This record gives sequence, C-alpha cells and structure tokens, in this order.
Amino acid sequence: MLDQRLVRDNPNLIARELARRGIKVDLINLQQIAQQQRDIEEERSNLQAEGNLIGKEVGQKIKSGITPQSTEISELRLKGNQIKKKVALLEEREKTISLALKEKLLSFPNLPAKECPNGRNEKDNQEKRYWGEPRKGGNLQKHWEIAERLNLFDTERSAKVSQSRFVTLLNQGARLERALINFMLDIHTAKGYQEVLPPVLVNTASLTGSGQLPKFAEESFRCSEDDLWLTPTAEVPVTSLHREEIIPSDQLPLRYVAYSPCFRREAGSYGRDTRGLIRLHQFNKVELYWFVHPEESKDAHIQITKDAEAVLQKLELPYRVIELCTGDLGFSAARTFDLEVWLPGAETYREISSCSTCNDFQARRSSIRTKEGKTTRLVHTLNGSGLAVGRTMAALLENGQESDGSVTIPKALVPYFGGTQLQPDRNN
Repeated sequence: MLDQRLVRDNPNLIARELARRGIKVDLINLQQIAQQQRDIEEERSNLQAEGNLIGKEVGQKIKSGITPQSTEISELRLKGNQIKKKVALLEEREKTISLALKEKLLSFPNLPAKECPNGRNEKDNQEKRYWGEPRKGGNLQKHWEIAERLNLFDTERSAKVSQSRFVTLLNQGARLERALINFMLDIHTAKGYQEVLPPVLVNTASLTGSGQLPKFAEESFRCSEDDLWLTPTAEVPVTSLHREEIIPSDQLPLRYVAYSPCFRREAGSYGRDTRGLIRLHQFNKVELYWFVHPEESKDAHIQITKDAEAVLQKLELPYRVIELCTGDLGFSAARTFDLEVWLPGAETYREISSCSTCNDFQARRSSIRTKEGKTTRLVHTLNGSGLAVGRTMAALLENGQESDGSVTIPKALVPYFGGTQLQPDRNN
C-alpha cells in the first residue's frame, strides 16, 4: 500500500511514478481526504491534550484543599466531559475517513523502483543474461506429447473429476513431481532458508496484505461460506506469518522456503496453453520469501534471483533472465527479474520464476515492522519462485527427450527420482 503521507504531501510523485506503469490517476480528491484526516487527527490530539491538562488541574485543586463538590471543580469536570464527547465524535469521523482512504489506496499498485526500465508491455522487457545452450532441431516433441507416450499424466479423467485445466499425475510423473519438490526444498534449506509448510486456505486479510485483494478477486477460488480462499501462491500465507508484528532487528533477514499447492482461475487466459502443464488451475510451487532491512533489499533481490537460478543450473536447464519494464510489473512489485526456461519442443522460452522486490508495499498493507533502538520502521519483502514445479517438469521432459522415446533425468535429480531415465510405460 502507498504511504498516506506521500498522497498528502507529494501527490505529484505518485502520479509521475504510476504514469511510468501506464496508469493515469487524479489524486486531488484522495489528497483532500488525506488532508482532512490529518486535520481531524490534529484537532483530536489537541483536544485530548487539553482534556489531560484539565484532569491534572482538577487533581491539583483537590490536593490543595478545594472540595470536589465545589462549583470550580464541577465546572472543570463539565468542561472535561464536553471535551471527551468531542474527542469521541472526532474519533468516529477519523475512523470513517481513514477506512475510506485505505480502501482507495488498496487499489493502487506499488510504485516502480527507479532502476526499473520504462516500458508499456512485455515487448519492452530487457534481456539481462543467458545460461546454457538451448537445444534445437531434430523434430523435438512438446512436453504433453512426451507425457502421453510415457503415461505421465491424465487430463481427460481429471476433467471428469473436476473440470478442464486440472491434471492427475500418474506413475513416473507423480514420482518426478515429488522428486522435484524435495530436490528444490533441499537446495534452498542447505542455503539457510527456513522451511515452512503453510495453510492452503487463507483469509481475506492475508490476501489483502500480500496485494492479491481487492485487485485479483476474480483470479482466486473462494469458499463461499467462510472467510477463506484457496491460496494462489505461498507468498500469501508466508507474508502473513508476521502480519501485525514487530520483528526484532537482529532476526533480519528472515528467509523462508515454502512448498504449497497453488490455485488460480486464470481468468482472461481463455484459449491459451490449454494443453500440458503450463497454465493449470492447480499446480505445485516452491516459493522463496525474504523479510529484510530496507537498506538490504537491493542486494537481497540479486541473491534471491541467484537462488532461483541455482535450481535451473543444477537441473542443466537453459534459461534467460529478463527484467520486467514498468508496464509489465506485477501489482505488488517494485522491480522484477523473470527467469524463463527454454522449451525445445515449443521452441520458446517460458516463465518459470518471477523474483520481485516489493520494498515496503506489502509490509505497510500487513503492518510488518522492525525496531532498531527506539526507531520502528517497515521492513522490505521479496519473493520468488524456486521453482514452479509443473513448468520445471515440462522443461525436463522437453530438454531430456531421447530418440528412443525415453527421457534422461539430470544427474543432480537422480538420487531423488531413483533412476536415470523415464521409460515408456509397458502397462499402458
């Protein structure tokens, strides 16, 4: 959430930075609301101070010998009670205005970092670097064609169980998914990440705190009779692990790695990636999440990206790093590096991880602070997929396919999978 002080004192900055995202806003009304809130807050504070002085004066006069039933004391108490009533009315007005201001601010995305390149859409994203040699040629198959031949998953029966865009992993496919999850968790915990297994159902406050609500309500699955939603990413519950907390300064940075099933409606993607593992309503993901001191967030962003890259490198999967331009940034992100893995069957790079720094945007929405001496301030948060498991499987199938119909498992994954190859299912 944007800082209310910026709205009140420097609306031109907000308008200019949101314009970099391609968003035009009129902040005059919002600024007036913010100023009205500050005026009421100042009036309430002054009245409370005056009431406190009257209370002290009453106490001093009684100590000096003036009877509590005297006219002088009664008049002071009457004045004090009148002030209390005014303060109560102001508090109600302040609460109403504060809620209205917060609701408006919740709809605004984060401001882009100054380092974030300007641009209108994904065509303006910038390539930063490449790793590995992309495999090309040789009539390479797409991952769902390989999966069908090896009997790795079933989409038709899954549609009967639920609906389209769900998948049931079978046999070697289920074992490969489990191996990838454990492999990724072990890589990250070896680097000092704390492993957590968060709830899959999250409340509205958690989704709001991470920036999913109110913007992306249509993208999420909701339990209609409860204040619970299926989480779209482990970023949501991990953010709220420390909601409304003050994290001791010496505990930062806090680095978590969380596996969770994720659920998304994929609204607006009709007709896109309808086959295979790329765009499902339910998928598994290993998420990296950091809480850091504000001055450390730039370095942390570089490191969290490297930690996600390490998984791809160990799996010997070629990829590239893309920096998103301002027009392609996610709602909560100030700056983002996307990792795109090479899919030789599709002859394209596809996103497999987004590593973002959110600065204090999520921390303000979730009231997550740290205290250094007498100073309390908001922390910075970062997140990145480490990695999306289904897309990793798709990349393994396409990059590891062999002419005899088998798929070679990367050496680093062999101890987790329990074999060196995926072979055609003879029972199919």
